[in-house]
Amino acid sequence: MSMVTGEFSVQMRPETSSAIADGSGIGRMSLDKQYHGALSATGKGEMLAYMDSQLGSGVYVALERVEGTLEGRHGNFLLHHRGIMERGAPALAVAVVPDSGRDGLEGLVGTLNIRIEGGKHYYDFDYTLADAA
Repeated sequence: MSMVTGEFSVQMRPETSSAIADGSGIGRMSLDKQYHGALSATGKGEMLAYMDSQLGSGVYVALERVEGTLEGRHGNFLLHHRGIMERGAPALAVAVVPDSGRDGLEGLVGTLNIRIEGGKHYYDFDYTLADAA
């Protein structure tokens, strides 16, 4: 297992909800990310989220397509996000979608941890590549 860390920036933009979700309190956002460091890539995706601001509980799910270079290997892969906030206590899981790696990142397996420190976003990416020995 290898681990890389770096900084990333993210822009989120509200998107129109479907007719079914409209009025449910579920929001839809687009994601536009720039990863820096050993993972030099762009991430594009969509997020669905709900938050009960009175109780401090909510959830989000997202899919993100990441394209760029990971320690010199160019390709793309998908990440799936699941974040839960239970009365202010956060839990987050972000992982590579199985068999989603393409080109130089074929066989990629891993998890990504997101940290926010001093107003900046950081990632810690633990991964393996199927052909890495």
